[in-house]
Amino acid sequence: MLNAITGDDNAAIVADKRISLIAAIYLGIVGPAIFIVQPGFVQGLVEYYGFSAKEAGYVASAEMWGIALTTLALTFVANRVNWRNILTLAILLAAAGNFLSVLTQDVVIFATLRALAGVGSGVLISLTFTSIGLTSNPDRNFGFLIMWILAYGAAGFLLMPVAYTTIGMTGVLFFFGLLNLSALAFVRYLPASGEEHARVNDNTVVLPKLFKALAVSTMFIYFVGQGVVWAYLFLIGSNGGSTEQEVSNGLILSQFFGIAGAFTSAMVASRIGNSRIFSIGVGIAGSVLSLVLMFGIKGAMIYTVAVCVFNYAWNMTHPFLLAALASFDRTGQIVVYGVAGQMLGLAVGPALAASVIAENDYSNVIWLGLILFLVAFFTIVPPVLKHKADNPA
Repeated sequence: MLNAITGDDNAAIVADKRISLIAAIYLGIVGPAIFIVQPGFVQGLVEYYGFSAKEAGYVASAEMWGIALTTLALTFVANRVNWRNILTLAILLAAAGNFLSVLTQDVVIFATLRALAGVGSGVLISLTFTSIGLTSNPDRNFGFLIMWILAYGAAGFLLMPVAYTTIGMTGVLFFFGLLNLSALAFVRYLPASGEEHARVNDNTVVLPKLFKALAVSTMFIYFVGQGVVWAYLFLIGSNGGSTEQEVSNGLILSQFFGIAGAFTSAMVASRIGNSRIFSIGVGIAGSVLSLVLMFGIKGAMIYTVAVCVFNYAWNMTHPFLLAALASFDRTGQIVVYGVAGQMLGLAVGPALAASVIAENDYSNVIWLGLILFLVAFFTIVPPVLKHKADNPA
């Protein structure tokens, strides 16, 4: 039965092959499917399940902790297990978590089931991102991955208000379970491991452990900041005087700006060579600017501009960060560590944000995200410069 899904384990799969890249991108969408529309999901928990803003934040954090702990565990075992087998089991686990979530509105039980779904999702995210990191042009391919994730996100934000009013939160959760199961059709096209069936990009340089640690730390710090802001982005807008529809419209539009950001990274990847400092710096500066605009938001126009800049900057920066890690070793292992850092950051972010909210005042959330983005820039500079010095071509 398992072989019918995973295919022939002895067949060599080249990560650059078109069907393999399509499979990795599809599973890369399914894995973070709820996180991508998390502002709308959190709003749904508040409005339709009656959770408080803090409870919804902790639920979102619980799912991210499931993802994060799984990606962390994979840093120890990714090179010892068959990727296709574990992906199959993970898909079934994520689907089970989503289907079972429809049975309860108890906050603790619901959060536990979201963590269970997160465990399955974490495997999909880690191994598909690692597979793309092993392609010959990770900057471009990560850009395309993020671009398609955001296309899904735009559709999600557009349809979620309608979905809530027609099928409710129960129907939405059931949809996510079915989306998980659809990923089974693509498992056979992914590499079975990082050692035997994939290639690495030509400018790979093995960095000393200190620089690798800084690079992985950057992923953690950057995505703590991302998670801090992202989970409350809908509520930041509604608290600033915008209607729910205006906030939803702003988030939908921001997804297209996010697609543009990811497309930008894909298009300029071949031109920047091994110099990524400028592109990463511009992206982080854009994130900081967007958060400055969110202070004291009054009305839908400023909110829409802020979230569009936020999404563009984040999704331009993310592929460059991932591709930088992919160029720091020859097996893709550091991408596994980086994705673990990313997911840990996204898990910490919503709970950390929930802890600093003061009576529906989200300014502390914005300050926290701003500071973390700046710190992330200064931690990524040393490894990128070291890579450039060791590979000047």
